[in-house]
Amino acid sequence: MTATTDAVAAKAVPDWRGGFGRLWTAAVVSRFGDSLRTAALPLLAASLTDDPLLIASVTACGFLPWLLFGLLGGAVADRVDQRRAMWAVDLVRGALMAAFAVAVAFGHATIALLLVLAFALTTLQTLFDNAATALLPALVPTEALAAANARLMTGQQFAGGLLAAPLVPALLLAGDAVPYVADAATYTLAALLIASLRTGAADRPPRPAGSTLRKEMAEGIAALRRDRPLKWLCAATTLCNIGMGALIATLVVHVTDGRQAGTAGNAAYAATITAYAVGGVAGGFLARRVAERTGRIRAVALAGTAQTVCLVLMGTVPVLGASIAAMAVFGFMGTVWNVNQTTLMQERAPEGMLGRIAAAFRTLAVAGAPLGALLGGAAAAGWGPHTPALVAAALFALAVASLAPLIN
Repeated sequence: MTATTDAVAAKAVPDWRGGFGRLWTAAVVSRFGDSLRTAALPLLAASLTDDPLLIASVTACGFLPWLLFGLLGGAVADRVDQRRAMWAVDLVRGALMAAFAVAVAFGHATIALLLVLAFALTTLQTLFDNAATALLPALVPTEALAAANARLMTGQQFAGGLLAAPLVPALLLAGDAVPYVADAATYTLAALLIASLRTGAADRPPRPAGSTLRKEMAEGIAALRRDRPLKWLCAATTLCNIGMGALIATLVVHVTDGRQAGTAGNAAYAATITAYAVGGVAGGFLARRVAERTGRIRAVALAGTAQTVCLVLMGTVPVLGASIAAMAVFGFMGTVWNVNQTTLMQERAPEGMLGRIAAAFRTLAVAGAPLGALLGGAAAAGWGPHTPALVAAALFALAVASLAPLIN
């Protein structure tokens, strides 16, 4: 991938009318509800236990299904109508969230229930995310993929971080179940929007006689291994996800300095994740420009280097203001990484294999997150609440180093 190719892609923009506009709206609405839930769940977990390892286990269970079902989700996404798969999954997730909201409202929430919920939602997400990645190229031309990914991620960050995160403390004052009721409603609305999409039949090569899901999953892994840029990018992302698992699983403990989250802790946590979202939104506006100047791989390496510095700052300067500033830059660079990573995958995947390649990439990359979450919990319990940030910094530094073979 050259800087010249990046420049051509950067000038194209997707048409908001029709399919892309509805997909964008569905993604933004869904992320709004998801962010309410993901911000509220750690606080709920912290109110149920003061054990950092148990709190981190909730995050770990939210990643584990990718190891078990990620490849299967990609193979299914390449076989079925991706639009129908997405809206059906959202309806099921909405029903699960509504049931969970009832349990919280009547005081039946437990750590065990949080673990089951996290596992179930992510199991469904393995199909949804792979189908969404494969569906986007059917809605926008190839030269507009970078812009489409940037707009999707920017809108999601804006809705999830700037709109949803600051609302969490106020919604919790209205009732512990309110964030989960809102999440259930957004899943339903997103399902309706996706169901309204009108896309043509997927242009897929016919499957060979005797082809099975197991063989098709293996084909996705083999295709990823053959593609040198995607292979090394996957290795780097895996290392980063181990670090992210350690950081995110213990972020509420980091922000509250190891104490149970009360009203002040809730506000500090909301401010930190809001800063991350602000940075993410800004990154969405500039991700294509960074890639235009440097090329996609160099843009990813630059982003990872800056994120490493942010993590070192968080681990060595245990002050709330420093964490907020670091998370803002961390979010900016995270969007630069994600936009260019996703676009590169969509541009390089062979016809009819994007779902499986995306699944292989995500499964391998996400595989480290449960380990990272448990590692972060153990580090916080053994050496203090700010240690996981330093663990994450070391892993991000290794990730940047692993990209060296791709940088000429």
